[in-house]
Parts: sequence; structure tokens; C-alpha cells
Amino acid sequence: MIVKGNLVDCTKEGTIRIRENNFLVIEDGIISKIYSQDELPDSLKNEEIEDYGDSLILPGLIDMHLHAPQFAFRGLGMDMELLDWLNTYTFPEEAKYKDIEYAKKAYKKFVDALAKSYSTRAIVFATLHTDSTILLMDMLEESGLKCFVGKVNMDRNSTDELIETTESSIDSTVKWLDICKDRYKNIKPIITPRFIPSCSDELMKALGNIRGDTYGLQSHLSENPKEVEWVKELCPDSDGYLDAYNKRGNLNKSKVDTVMAHCVYSDDKEIELLKEKNVYVAHCPQSNICLSSGIAPIRKFLDNGIKVGLGSDIAAGYSLNILNQAVEAIGLSKLYWRYIDKNSKPLELAEAFAIATRIPGSYFGKVGAFEEGFEADMLVINDEELNKDIDDIRKRFERFLYLSDECSLRAKYVSGVKTVTV
Repeated sequence: MIVKGNLVDCTKEGTIRIRENNFLVIEDGIISKIYSQDELPDSLKNEEIEDYGDSLILPGLIDMHLHAPQFAFRGLGMDMELLDWLNTYTFPEEAKYKDIEYAKKAYKKFVDALAKSYSTRAIVFATLHTDSTILLMDMLEESGLKCFVGKVNMDRNSTDELIETTESSIDSTVKWLDICKDRYKNIKPIITPRFIPSCSDELMKALGNIRGDTYGLQSHLSENPKEVEWVKELCPDSDGYLDAYNKRGNLNKSKVDTVMAHCVYSDDKEIELLKEKNVYVAHCPQSNICLSSGIAPIRKFLDNGIKVGLGSDIAAGYSLNILNQAVEAIGLSKLYWRYIDKNSKPLELAEAFAIATRIPGSYFGKVGAFEEGFEADMLVINDEELNKDIDDIRKRFERFLYLSDECSLRAKYVSGVKTVTV
């Protein structure tokens, strides 16, 4: 397959790269060659070419953190902080997913919306219900998206309707992983303790053993001041929130890395441990604003070589558009510099684009850029109305990043397979 258009991506060094009217040659879902208009070999000129003219072609965006069962109530409870919001909205809603018929209706709406979004890949929380989690994974598999999905574990500090015994939580996780074996091409399981307050020490240690060196792990870290204090009370043996995970065997080396969402209150010691354990940070700026959680030190993470991606954090965040999160990330980094740390340089446009594409794409392998050997995840963008008086591709891209809701998605490819056509 050959695709032609204006390619916009990030280099390994984190700069924006623009290649006008270039050709991507794709074999078995992988980019094999990239040619300019003058370089295209005669042997390929008679091949069928998907010519998108003057459209922008971007790498697919990566959503590093979202909760599928919360999609139904996004936009509600934004006047609360985290713990009250969980008890008032999240836990009652997630309890409904015990009913597989309810799950079918709710998850269909979520999957349809994610499939039509700018995201080609995502890391997703389900609920603690095995049947509903498998249903979600089946639906995502049919969508053509590539995702990690986690069956949530909770054996304390929740409502009666949304809690497991320690033994049942462990057993159901093992059975769920067994069901997943050889079932999917695009969807993979990921170990998912909700967070330290909802998982006993016994459960956390068991999940670390189940993870072994095979599975990734996702959870929440240092999101809210009350949550951080609560973890100190629950884990007096630990030197900080992330160390509580570490001491319970959740950060052991695996073929698939750990993802921690938020990290708003990660201090220098926690940042050092994040780097040591190669933990990815899922920055969720919209969520951190809506629940008054705070401003994460993203510049410190990047300067320390920690891999940072963006998460919509549905439903604490209300938009599936990862470019909205990129814009919020830029804005929050400016506030961090202005009001918290004058030595903290605000995020630049290229950095915001990198944490939406190339950096988190590395969690999935060679994903998130247009280079030979990378998987061909692509978004074809119609920005004609927005940018009809602008010829400069760099300016068109910048406006699109900020005003992406005013543009349309012409086509979406995941590993070279077209999943959306408009």
C-alpha cells in the first residue's frame, strides 16, 4: 500500500518534522520506505496510491489512561475532588457492569466514540467484572484499535456492590488472563490494581506475582493530596506512594512496562524511582484541572528521562481528543513555571506533540512516528476550512493542534489497516 500527503511527525530528538507531498510505502502494516515526489521509483508509479492531496497526515494519537465504564457519565461531578467523586459517581456507575446487558449498551457507545476519535491506541481500565471486561476487549478487537485492557482489582475501601474478597480477586484475575490467551490479535491484558487504597497488601503482592515478567501493570499514583496522605496511613512501611507499589512487588522488571497515571505530587525521590523502574507517566491535565488535583511536574519528568504520555482519563477528563489534552498540558506547564517553579520551562509545541505520539508510542513498540520499521498508524486530517488562507504546513499544523475540534478526520489507519473513512 502507498499513501501520499503532507507528513507531520516528531523526530527522535523531539522536533517537529514536515515532509510535503511524500509517499509512505507500507508492507504488512509496517512503513518500509518513505519517498519525496522526486524520489518515487518508476517501479512504484503504477501501483495504486491513496492520494490525500493537501491533507495533513499525522501519526495516530495514544491515550495512555482512561476508564471505559466511566464514559457514560463524563461531564458530571466536576465540582468535586477525587475521593468524593469516586464514591458519588464512579463506584455506583461501575457497579452496573455486573449486568452484562447494561455493559453491552454502555461499552458499545464507548468503543464507537473511541474508534472515531484521533486515538489509534489506548491503555484502558475496565471494571472488576470478568465477563464485562472480556466483552469490552471483544468489542475493541472488532474496532481495529490496538489497546491494553485491565480487569480492575479491588478488595477494600469500596462500596458493597463494587468489592471482591482477596481470594476471589486473585482467582478471577488468573481465570481472566487464561481466557485472554490466544483470543486476540490487537488487544492485550494488563494487570490493573485500581490504586493502593482499594487493594490490600496481600492482593498487591499476589498481583505482582501474577504479573511476573510477562504482563504490564497500570494504576494511579500521587493524584490528590488526601489520597497521598491516605496511602501514608495504609503503608507505613513505605517511603512514599510509588515505594508502596515497589515494596509489594508491583514494579518488578517485565517484558511490558508499568504505567502510572497522574503523578501530580511526585517528589524528587519518587521521580528517581520512576526512572529507575522505567515507569511511564500518563499525564492527565484535563482531569487534574476538573478534580482540582493539581499541576504535575512534567518538565521534571522529561528532564529526568522519564517517558511521558497523555491520558484523557475519562471521565475525570471529559474529552477523548488527546490533542485537547496536549493543549491543556501546555497551559498547565506555563502555570507551573509562573506560580510554582521559575526554573521549570513550559512545554513547547513539539514536546506536547511528542507526548501525544512518539514517546507513549514506544510502549506499544515502534509506534508514533513516520520512519522505516514503524507501524503505520496514521490520521488523515481535513483542515481545509480552518486553514484555507494558510499555505505554510507548520502553521497549519499548529492551528490544528489547538483547534482540532474544528477539523474532520478523513481516514484513520492502525498498522496500515483503514479503520475509519469519511
